[in-house]
Amino acid sequence: MIYFTTTPSKATSERQPTGSSRRRSFTSTARSNVAVEHPLALRGEGVGGSGGRTPWMLGLALLIAAAGLTTTAHAEDITPLLKDADHYRMSADNLQVDTQVVVLNTDGSQDKERRYTVFAQAGRKSLVLMQSPVEKGQKVLMLADDFWLLMPNTQRPMRITPMQKLLGDASTGDIATMRWAGDYTGSVVGEEPCATDNSKATTCIHLSLQASRKGVTYQRIELWIGKTRHEPVRADLFVQSDKLAKQARFVMDKPAAPTIVSEMVLVDQLSNKKETHIRYLGRKERTVSDEWLNPMFLARNPSLE
Repeated sequence: MIYFTTTPSKATSERQPTGSSRRRSFTSTARSNVAVEHPLALRGEGVGGSGGRTPWMLGLALLIAAAGLTTTAHAEDITPLLKDADHYRMSADNLQVDTQVVVLNTDGSQDKERRYTVFAQAGRKSLVLMQSPVEKGQKVLMLADDFWLLMPNTQRPMRITPMQKLLGDASTGDIATMRWAGDYTGSVVGEEPCATDNSKATTCIHLSLQASRKGVTYQRIELWIGKTRHEPVRADLFVQSDKLAKQARFVMDKPAAPTIVSEMVLVDQLSNKKETHIRYLGRKERTVSDEWLNPMFLARNPSLE
Protein backbone atom coordinates (compact mmCIF):
# COMPACT_ATOMS: atom_id res chain seq x y z
CA MET A 1 0.00 0.00 0.00
CA ILE A 2 1.36 3.46 -0.84
CA TYR A 3 0.78 6.31 1.63
CA PHE A 4 1.13 10.04 0.89
CA THR A 5 1.99 12.42 3.76
CA THR A 6 2.35 16.16 3.49
CA THR A 7 3.86 16.97 6.86
CA PRO A 8 5.17 20.53 6.53
CA SER A 9 8.77 21.31 7.27
CA LYS A 10 9.68 23.98 9.80
CA ALA A 11 10.36 26.53 7.12
CA THR A 12 7.07 25.78 5.47
CA SER A 13 5.09 26.22 8.70
CA GLU A 14 6.63 29.65 9.31
CA ARG A 15 6.06 31.03 5.83
CA GLN A 16 3.57 29.86 3.24
CA PRO A 17 5.10 30.27 -0.24
CA THR A 18 2.96 31.58 -3.06
CA GLY A 19 2.84 31.20 -6.83
CA SER A 20 5.28 28.89 -8.56
CA SER A 21 7.48 28.51 -5.48
CA ARG A 22 4.50 27.11 -3.57
CA ARG A 23 3.81 24.58 -6.34
CA ARG A 24 7.46 23.48 -6.37
CA SER A 25 7.47 23.12 -2.59
CA PHE A 26 4.31 21.00 -2.61
CA THR A 27 5.62 18.76 -5.39
CA SER A 28 8.94 18.25 -3.67
CA THR A 29 7.29 17.54 -0.31
CA ALA A 30 4.74 15.09 -1.73
CA ARG A 31 7.37 13.28 -3.78
CA SER A 32 9.71 12.94 -0.84
CA ASN A 33 7.05 11.49 1.44
CA VAL A 34 5.91 8.50 -0.64
CA ALA A 35 6.24 5.35 1.46
CA VAL A 36 5.34 1.68 1.30
CA GLU A 37 4.31 0.72 4.83
CA HIS A 38 7.48 2.27 6.19
CA PRO A 39 7.23 3.63 9.77
CA LEU A 40 9.69 6.47 9.14
CA ALA A 41 7.75 7.63 6.11
CA LEU A 42 4.52 7.51 8.09
CA ARG A 43 6.06 9.99 10.57
CA GLY A 44 7.54 12.10 7.78
CA GLU A 45 11.08 11.19 8.92
CA GLY A 46 14.02 9.41 7.42
CA VAL A 47 13.34 10.61 3.86
CA GLY A 48 15.34 13.51 2.60
CA GLY A 49 14.50 16.13 -0.02
CA SER A 50 13.64 15.42 -3.60
CA GLY A 51 17.13 14.07 -4.24
CA GLY A 52 17.15 11.66 -1.24
CA ARG A 53 17.15 7.90 -1.73
CA THR A 54 16.88 5.12 0.86
CA PRO A 55 17.55 1.38 0.53
CA TRP A 56 13.85 0.51 0.66
CA MET A 57 13.12 2.91 -2.21
CA LEU A 58 15.87 1.34 -4.31
CA GLY A 59 14.51 -2.11 -3.50
CA LEU A 60 11.03 -1.03 -4.57
CA ALA A 61 12.39 0.28 -7.88
CA LEU A 62 14.18 -3.01 -8.51
CA LEU A 63 11.00 -4.97 -7.79
CA ILE A 64 8.99 -2.84 -10.22
CA ALA A 65 11.65 -3.26 -12.90
CA ALA A 66 11.73 -7.04 -12.36
CA ALA A 67 7.94 -7.24 -12.64
CA GLY A 68 8.08 -5.36 -15.93
CA LEU A 69 10.74 -7.70 -17.28
CA THR A 70 8.70 -10.74 -16.23
CA THR A 71 5.60 -9.45 -18.05
CA THR A 72 7.61 -8.77 -21.19
CA ALA A 73 9.13 -12.24 -21.06
CA HIS A 74 5.65 -13.83 -20.90
CA ALA A 75 4.50 -11.79 -23.89
CA GLU A 76 7.57 -12.79 -25.90
CA ASP A 77 7.37 -16.47 -24.95
CA ILE A 78 3.82 -16.93 -26.20
CA THR A 79 4.56 -16.51 -29.93
CA PRO A 80 6.56 -19.75 -30.31
CA LEU A 81 3.82 -21.61 -28.43
CA LEU A 82 1.14 -20.26 -30.77
CA LYS A 83 3.19 -21.12 -33.84
CA ASP A 84 3.59 -24.66 -32.56
CA ALA A 85 -0.18 -24.94 -32.00
CA ASP A 86 -0.89 -23.41 -35.43
CA HIS A 87 1.24 -26.04 -37.15
CA TYR A 88 -1.25 -28.74 -36.17
CA ARG A 89 -3.96 -26.91 -38.15
CA MET A 90 -1.84 -25.26 -40.87
CA SER A 91 1.02 -27.59 -41.77
CA ALA A 92 2.17 -25.27 -44.60
CA ASP A 93 1.84 -21.60 -45.52
CA ASN A 94 -0.47 -22.33 -48.48
CA LEU A 95 -2.97 -25.17 -48.24
CA GLN A 96 -6.08 -26.58 -49.81
CA VAL A 97 -8.25 -28.05 -47.06
CA ASP A 98 -11.33 -30.13 -47.89
CA THR A 99 -13.74 -29.49 -45.03
CA GLN A 100 -16.98 -31.03 -43.84
CA VAL A 101 -19.27 -29.27 -41.35
CA VAL A 102 -21.85 -31.37 -39.49
CA VAL A 103 -24.39 -29.98 -37.01
CA LEU A 104 -25.68 -32.38 -34.35
CA ASN A 105 -28.81 -31.96 -32.28
CA THR A 106 -28.63 -32.23 -28.50
CA ASP A 107 -29.69 -35.91 -28.75
CA GLY A 108 -26.75 -36.67 -31.06
CA SER A 109 -28.75 -36.96 -34.27
CA GLN A 110 -27.49 -35.16 -37.38
CA ASP A 111 -29.21 -31.91 -38.24
CA LYS A 112 -27.33 -30.57 -41.28
CA GLU A 113 -24.17 -31.24 -43.29
CA ARG A 114 -22.17 -29.07 -45.73
CA ARG A 115 -18.91 -29.36 -47.70
CA TYR A 116 -16.33 -26.60 -48.31
CA THR A 117 -13.01 -26.27 -50.08
CA VAL A 118 -10.74 -23.84 -48.24
CA PHE A 119 -7.67 -22.29 -49.84
CA ALA A 120 -5.75 -20.96 -46.82
CA GLN A 121 -2.92 -18.76 -48.03
CA ALA A 122 -0.02 -16.90 -46.43
CA GLY A 123 -0.53 -13.28 -45.43
CA ARG A 124 -3.97 -13.79 -43.81
CA LYS A 125 -5.73 -14.62 -47.07
CA SER A 126 -8.31 -17.36 -47.59
CA LEU A 127 -10.88 -18.35 -50.18
CA VAL A 128 -13.77 -20.65 -49.25
CA LEU A 129 -15.72 -22.41 -52.02
CA MET A 130 -19.08 -23.88 -50.98
CA GLN A 131 -19.53 -27.32 -52.53
CA SER A 132 -22.90 -28.60 -51.28
CA PRO A 133 -25.78 -28.47 -53.84
CA VAL A 134 -27.84 -25.95 -51.83
CA GLU A 135 -24.85 -23.53 -51.66
CA LYS A 136 -22.97 -24.38 -54.85
CA GLY A 137 -21.32 -21.33 -56.40
CA GLN A 138 -21.18 -19.26 -53.22
CA LYS A 139 -17.76 -18.08 -52.03
CA VAL A 140 -16.24 -16.34 -49.04
CA LEU A 141 -13.05 -14.33 -49.47
CA MET A 142 -10.91 -13.20 -46.55
CA LEU A 143 -8.16 -10.62 -47.02
CA ALA A 144 -6.68 -9.77 -43.62
CA ASP A 145 -9.49 -7.95 -41.76
CA ASP A 146 -11.92 -7.84 -44.71
CA PHE A 147 -14.48 -10.53 -45.58
CA TRP A 148 -16.70 -10.76 -48.67
CA LEU A 149 -19.54 -13.08 -49.62
CA LEU A 150 -19.98 -13.69 -53.34
CA MET A 151 -23.24 -15.12 -54.70
CA PRO A 152 -23.40 -16.84 -58.10
CA ASN A 153 -26.12 -14.57 -59.55
CA THR A 154 -24.76 -11.20 -58.43
CA GLN A 155 -21.82 -9.14 -59.65
CA ARG A 156 -21.26 -7.21 -56.46
CA PRO A 157 -19.33 -8.71 -53.52
CA MET A 158 -21.08 -8.23 -50.18
CA ARG A 159 -19.05 -7.33 -47.12
CA ILE A 160 -19.62 -9.56 -44.13
CA THR A 161 -18.02 -10.06 -40.72
CA PRO A 162 -15.94 -13.00 -39.49
CA MET A 163 -18.84 -13.87 -37.15
CA GLN A 164 -21.21 -14.43 -40.09
CA LYS A 165 -22.66 -17.93 -39.64
CA LEU A 166 -22.13 -20.49 -42.38
CA LEU A 167 -23.73 -23.50 -40.75
CA GLY A 168 -24.62 -24.20 -37.14
CA ASP A 169 -22.04 -22.49 -34.97
CA ALA A 170 -19.37 -22.53 -37.67
CA SER A 171 -18.74 -18.93 -38.70
CA THR A 172 -16.80 -17.66 -41.68
CA GLY A 173 -13.85 -16.99 -39.39
CA ASP A 174 -13.93 -20.55 -38.02
CA ILE A 175 -13.63 -21.95 -41.55
CA ALA A 176 -11.39 -19.35 -43.23
CA THR A 177 -8.80 -18.76 -40.49
CA MET A 178 -6.55 -21.47 -39.12
CA ARG A 179 -3.87 -19.50 -37.27
CA TRP A 180 -3.54 -17.73 -33.92
CA ALA A 181 0.04 -16.42 -34.15
CA GLY A 182 0.03 -12.86 -35.44
CA ASP A 183 -3.66 -12.38 -34.63
CA TYR A 184 -3.39 -12.66 -30.85
CA THR A 185 -1.09 -11.64 -28.04
CA GLY A 186 -1.30 -12.81 -24.47
CA SER A 187 0.38 -14.56 -21.61
CA VAL A 188 0.94 -17.94 -20.04
CA VAL A 189 -1.53 -18.43 -17.19
CA GLY A 190 0.08 -21.64 -15.94
CA GLU A 191 -0.18 -25.42 -16.05
CA GLU A 192 -3.65 -26.90 -15.60
CA PRO A 193 -5.48 -30.20 -16.26
CA CYS A 194 -6.34 -30.62 -19.93
CA ALA A 195 -9.84 -31.96 -19.20
CA THR A 196 -12.50 -29.60 -17.90
CA ASP A 197 -13.68 -32.15 -15.31
CA ASN A 198 -10.12 -32.89 -14.14
CA SER A 199 -10.80 -36.56 -14.91
CA LYS A 200 -7.49 -37.12 -16.70
CA ALA A 201 -4.02 -36.72 -15.35
CA THR A 202 -2.61 -35.03 -18.48
CA THR A 203 -1.41 -31.48 -17.99
CA CYS A 204 -1.85 -28.58 -20.39
CA ILE A 205 -0.41 -25.09 -20.68
CA HIS A 206 -3.15 -22.47 -20.32
CA LEU A 207 -2.73 -19.42 -22.56
CA SER A 208 -4.86 -16.28 -22.25
CA LEU A 209 -5.10 -14.55 -25.64
CA GLN A 210 -6.28 -11.08 -26.61
CA ALA A 211 -7.03 -10.04 -30.19
CA SER A 212 -4.36 -7.82 -31.73
CA ARG A 213 -6.36 -7.07 -34.91
CA LYS A 214 -9.91 -5.86 -35.48
CA GLY A 215 -10.82 -8.51 -38.03
CA VAL A 216 -10.45 -11.61 -35.87
CA THR A 217 -13.41 -13.81 -35.04
CA TYR A 218 -13.03 -13.74 -31.25
CA GLN A 219 -11.93 -10.88 -29.02
CA ARG A 220 -10.53 -13.19 -26.35
CA ILE A 221 -9.53 -16.85 -26.30
CA GLU A 222 -8.60 -19.02 -23.35
CA LEU A 223 -6.54 -21.77 -24.98
CA TRP A 224 -5.16 -25.00 -23.53
CA ILE A 225 -2.31 -26.72 -25.39
CA GLY A 226 -0.37 -29.90 -24.68
CA LYS A 227 2.51 -29.44 -22.28
CA THR A 228 5.02 -31.44 -24.32
CA ARG A 229 4.05 -31.08 -28.00
CA HIS A 230 1.95 -27.88 -27.75
CA GLU A 231 -0.95 -29.33 -29.75
CA PRO A 232 -4.28 -27.49 -29.26
CA VAL A 233 -6.60 -29.33 -26.86
CA ARG A 234 -9.51 -27.02 -26.03
CA ALA A 235 -10.50 -23.37 -26.03
CA ASP A 236 -13.07 -20.95 -24.64
CA LEU A 237 -14.08 -18.42 -27.31
CA PHE A 238 -15.32 -14.97 -26.28
CA VAL A 239 -17.02 -12.36 -28.49
CA GLN A 240 -16.65 -8.56 -28.42
CA SER A 241 -18.91 -8.17 -25.37
CA ASP A 242 -16.67 -10.65 -23.51
CA LYS A 243 -19.45 -13.23 -23.40
CA LEU A 244 -18.49 -16.87 -23.74
CA ALA A 245 -19.92 -17.73 -27.17
CA LYS A 246 -18.51 -21.19 -27.84
CA GLN A 247 -16.29 -23.85 -26.38
CA ALA A 248 -14.02 -25.74 -28.75
CA ARG A 249 -12.16 -28.99 -28.47
CA PHE A 250 -9.63 -30.28 -30.95
CA VAL A 251 -9.51 -33.91 -32.05
CA MET A 252 -6.07 -35.09 -33.12
CA ASP A 253 -5.30 -37.72 -35.75
CA LYS A 254 -3.17 -39.76 -33.34
CA PRO A 255 -3.83 -38.99 -29.69
CA ALA A 256 -0.62 -40.69 -28.50
CA ALA A 257 1.58 -38.95 -31.09
CA PRO A 258 -0.48 -36.16 -32.72
CA THR A 259 0.56 -34.66 -36.05
CA ILE A 260 -2.53 -32.73 -37.25
CA VAL A 261 -5.97 -31.63 -36.04
CA SER A 262 -8.52 -33.86 -37.75
CA GLU A 263 -11.61 -32.21 -36.27
CA MET A 264 -12.68 -29.13 -34.32
CA VAL A 265 -15.87 -29.45 -32.26
CA LEU A 266 -17.75 -26.26 -31.36
CA VAL A 267 -20.38 -26.26 -28.59
CA ASP A 268 -22.73 -23.28 -28.46
CA GLN A 269 -22.81 -21.52 -25.08
CA LEU A 270 -25.39 -18.81 -25.83
CA SER A 271 -28.54 -20.57 -26.95
CA ASN A 272 -29.15 -24.09 -28.27
CA LYS A 273 -26.09 -26.01 -26.99
CA LYS A 274 -25.83 -27.86 -30.32
CA GLU A 275 -22.51 -29.29 -31.44
CA THR A 276 -20.91 -28.28 -34.73
CA HIS A 277 -18.19 -30.61 -36.01
CA ILE A 278 -15.67 -29.13 -38.45
CA ARG A 279 -13.85 -32.08 -40.00
CA TYR A 280 -10.71 -31.67 -42.08
CA LEU A 281 -11.06 -34.45 -44.65
CA GLY A 282 -7.89 -33.70 -46.61
CA ARG A 283 -5.00 -31.27 -46.79
CA LYS A 284 -2.50 -30.61 -49.53
CA GLU A 285 -0.13 -27.78 -50.35
CA ARG A 286 -1.54 -25.44 -52.96
CA THR A 287 -0.92 -21.80 -53.86
CA VAL A 288 -3.74 -20.12 -55.78
CA SER A 289 -3.30 -17.28 -58.28
CA ASP A 290 -3.63 -13.67 -57.12
CA GLU A 291 -6.78 -13.31 -59.25
CA TRP A 292 -8.59 -15.79 -57.02
CA LEU A 293 -7.95 -13.44 -54.11
CA ASN A 294 -9.53 -10.43 -55.85
CA PRO A 295 -13.21 -9.87 -54.98
CA MET A 296 -14.02 -8.16 -58.29
CA PHE A 297 -12.45 -10.98 -60.30
CA LEU A 298 -14.46 -13.53 -58.33
CA ALA A 299 -17.67 -11.59 -58.97
CA ARG A 300 -17.02 -11.60 -62.75
CA ASN A 301 -15.90 -15.24 -62.83
CA PRO A 302 -18.33 -17.40 -60.84
CA SER A 303 -16.73 -20.64 -62.01
CA LEU A 304 -13.11 -21.18 -61.00
CA GLU A 305 -12.59 -24.91 -61.41
